[in-house]
Amino acid sequence: MHTSRASRLTGLLILTGQLAVAQAPAASVATPTTSASTASFANTYAQTVSAADLEKHLRILAADDMEGRETGTRGQKKAAAYIAGQFESFGLAPVVKQADGKMGYLQPFTLYKKTWGDLYVKANGKSFAYLTDFLVNGLFSIPTETNFETVFVGHGITGEKIDDYANRDVKGKAVVMIDGEPKNADGTSLISGTKDPSKWGRPDSYRVKLTAAKDKGAAQVFIISAADAASFKQMLAERSAMVQRFNRLGLKAGNENTGSVGAFIVSADMGAALLGQKPDKFRKALEQSVNSAQPPFGKLTGKVAVKAERKDENVQTENVMGYLEGGDKKDEVLVISGHYDHIGINPDGQINNGANDDGSGTVSVLELAQAFAKAKAEGHGPRRSVLFLTVVGEEKGLLGSEYYADFSPVFPLEKTVADLNIDMVGRVDDLHKDKSPNDNYIYVIGSDKLSSDLHKISEAQNAEHTQMELDYKYNDSQDPERIYYRSDHYNFAKHKIPIIFYFNGLHADYHRPTDDVEKIDFKLAEKTARLVFYTAWDIANRDERLKVDSNKP
Repeated sequence: MHTSRASRLTGLLILTGQLAVAQAPAASVATPTTSASTASFANTYAQTVSAADLEKHLRILAADDMEGRETGTRGQKKAAAYIAGQFESFGLAPVVKQADGKMGYLQPFTLYKKTWGDLYVKANGKSFAYLTDFLVNGLFSIPTETNFETVFVGHGITGEKIDDYANRDVKGKAVVMIDGEPKNADGTSLISGTKDPSKWGRPDSYRVKLTAAKDKGAAQVFIISAADAASFKQMLAERSAMVQRFNRLGLKAGNENTGSVGAFIVSADMGAALLGQKPDKFRKALEQSVNSAQPPFGKLTGKVAVKAERKDENVQTENVMGYLEGGDKKDEVLVISGHYDHIGINPDGQINNGANDDGSGTVSVLELAQAFAKAKAEGHGPRRSVLFLTVVGEEKGLLGSEYYADFSPVFPLEKTVADLNIDMVGRVDDLHKDKSPNDNYIYVIGSDKLSSDLHKISEAQNAEHTQMELDYKYNDSQDPERIYYRSDHYNFAKHKIPIIFYFNGLHADYHRPTDDVEKIDFKLAEKTARLVFYTAWDIANRDERLKVDSNKP
């Protein structure tokens, strides 16, 4: 699953309750159903989805020789070949025209790797380097060395209680500000009036400050970190390791606006240089500013030269899909999806095998594909067509599903009836580990957000067949993890295509080399995949297409 920029994966609350917990959306008794004759075959083919087969596939896809399946790498392409081979062996149809003119299972496309070329800052006779002296946030580009006047603007706050921009001309200049917000000696925010920070003091406050600076006409933003020297050095080291591990990829080349405003996160000593001050004196003044709404200096100014050169490198990659043509309603398509990419190899050589994220979802898609293919081969195929879609680039920002949905849908989106997305199943999360039993739940996300029909079908199929605890915690629009926006279903949902996201939750091995096959509960994964099968079978065979009658956040 894709990591939210704002998410820290901490502070999770313990859930309570049994079936359909955490403020489950209401479902009426009248549930859309398929005909009895069609539904009677569901049990037969659901039973072909097995823990043994899930484990067999996962031991291949999450093996070390797949090298962590990072998008664009040899391991990812090896995984793609395996998935395509399985789709072919099941008898699914290839539906993507290849370079040689033949139809195939791979949907190739180009991503653009965003890297920094020359990135440096010069001030007060000193030169400062990226990841050695400062960090940057934001998409921007300054391709040639450019000079700016610097202006100190306190905490960079603008509002009724505090306006650090008052009587300061910052148009076309680089503003220098202090991280966070002023507080009383007891830690009370001078803006919120409580111990809770205002929007100016939260961990992602740089976004708010960057927006405010842009609105005032600033050309660049330098934020002086509140961290001490040792902590700031550690921050630089961690970001450096992360940059090596996660390349920024995009579907478009050069989509940064040249000359747009970036945020530079700097140390106190670098802040002093930006304003032409002596470091020791400057640091002491900054310490005094914490408990004051007034900036610790007068109208300090200085000069800075900046170069921030962006480069694009082409990365070739591919989604993998197999198609099962339906019967009398074959023009309508149900998508069953999961992402097969992961995060690759750490700088120290440790392989992130991604058994749970999202090897588990990928092998579930394979099992469902085989079950539907068997049904069709035996004369009981679905009325609607089914596209089994395993996407790449999820860990880079949901890029494979974005490419499919926004740039190159193989089947018209207006004919796509739903997406059932499976990501990180078969692991009991910390919120359920102390329950008894703890292996009979699934987080259901998004079932009611666009279609009341879909939500009713999901609950009815579970009640009749799998009797799992349907946990709606992450379906809450106020949940801070914002899981609804963090996997591939969202690229269908934004086009008003009904979705369900199946998820077993977060755990300590998330995005770590310890996410291995041995930690998967394959009986839980089996039960989840069967729930998806029953739901898919109903959607694919019902008389009426799912209504799109909701628009919940």
